[in-house]
Order: sequence, then structure tokens, then C-alpha cells
Amino acid sequence: MRPKLFQVVPTKDYNVYLYYDNGEIKLYDCKWALTKSGIFTKLHSADAFVELCCIMNNTLAFDVAGDFDNCNCIDICPDTIYTDSVPCNHDILIA
Repeated sequence: MRPKLFQVVPTKDYNVYLYYDNGEIKLYDCKWALTKSGIFTKLHSADAFVELCCIMNNTLAFDVAGDFDNCNCIDICPDTIYTDSVPCNHDILIA
């Protein structure tokens, strides 16, 4: 069973630190979003990427509507972010 994601910390270089309830800290590379069009263009600004990053639907998401509507966001499959992210071997301050 996959652990529960409880915090995300985005960086301006399109990475997101993922904090799981089992103590794991992983790093997910979101640079792929820069190659996507449509709704993903809202994430092409590093400032917007950081500002819109959150947890919705129990996974990494981007609140593109600005109203925390679980039906109006970009949410990434929780299995994808868990398996495609890499473990972090250093401590990151939890904000």
C-alpha cells in the first residue's frame, strides 16, 4: 500500500518535494509540464507553478482555478508521483 502524501513543497526549478506519512521524502520532477499546452500553460511561469502547487484529491495538484475546487484542478496520479519520484537523502525543512 502506498503511503499517504501530507505535504508538498514546490521549487522554482519545477521540482516538488513530497512528504509521506511513513517518513519518506521524495522529489518529483515536473519539468514535463513545460512541454504541455492547454491548461498546463498556467504552470509555465515558475512563480505560478509554486503558487498553484498543493494537495487536492489526496495527491499532488495545481489549483489552476484558484478556488480549491477538487474538480477544477490539475491533479497527478498518486501512483505516478510515488513511483516516478526519487528518494531524498537529506533533511528538508517542513514549511
